[in-house]
Amino acid sequence: MEQTNTKILLVEDDRNFGDVLKSYLEMHDFDVVLATDGDAGYEAFGKGSFDLCIFDVMMPKRDGFTLAKDIREKNKEVPIIFLTAKSLKEDVLEGFKIGGDDYISKPFNSEELLYRVKALLKRTQKAPDARENQKEFELGKYHFNYPLRELTYDMGGANQSTEKLSPKEAHLLKMFCLTKNDVLERSEALTKIWGEDNYFTARSMDVFVTKLRKYLEKDENLEIVNIHGNGFRLIEKTEL
Repeated sequence: MEQTNTKILLVEDDRNFGDVLKSYLEMHDFDVVLATDGDAGYEAFGKGSFDLCIFDVMMPKRDGFTLAKDIREKNKEVPIIFLTAKSLKEDVLEGFKIGGDDYISKPFNSEELLYRVKALLKRTQKAPDARENQKEFELGKYHFNYPLRELTYDMGGANQSTEKLSPKEAHLLKMFCLTKNDVLERSEALTKIWGEDNYFTARSMDVFVTKLRKYLEKDENLEIVNIHGNGFRLIEKTEL
């Protein structure tokens, strides 16, 4: 049974062929976004969250290999299938070297592509992290209740102060808690919380990070630092 929420980015410069593939995959309950050149494909990838990409190799503006290289700089895990009229060994090796996961030569049977898509998704989709279901977190001198969106600071004794977070603030803080002391990639947070990664959502995220820094400033052992060109890191210093 296909996964109805699986989203595929299809980049194919032959519009008719692309429409046929898109319709076929949608018949099997995949959500497909079609772009007809490499630049449009790169732009589409930045605006959404995709489970798998299918790139034609020979395309105008930005060929499939170049597009894959650029995508891999932003996302090292999304599966990529290359479509090509060539079947030269050098091209196949180039595709895998760039970070492609599969390779199919034209002409091909649509059922073959469907089989490869399903097999690749089954191989690469991760089992849900049990921590994703975690509802409460201890963060320095704070207790964070994610479902209630409450961040409570323990001042000792019966003294406590509680902040009520907005839904986006709570979601972002939960992602920081799950990646504490590691890098939270900007693109991952943007696609999961804001639904797309672009200049405007990035600026919005910066505002929310500033708000979280203010909420956490009472504990000097907590700090959210910028990781240039990558994202942010919530550091919890160990008291000696």
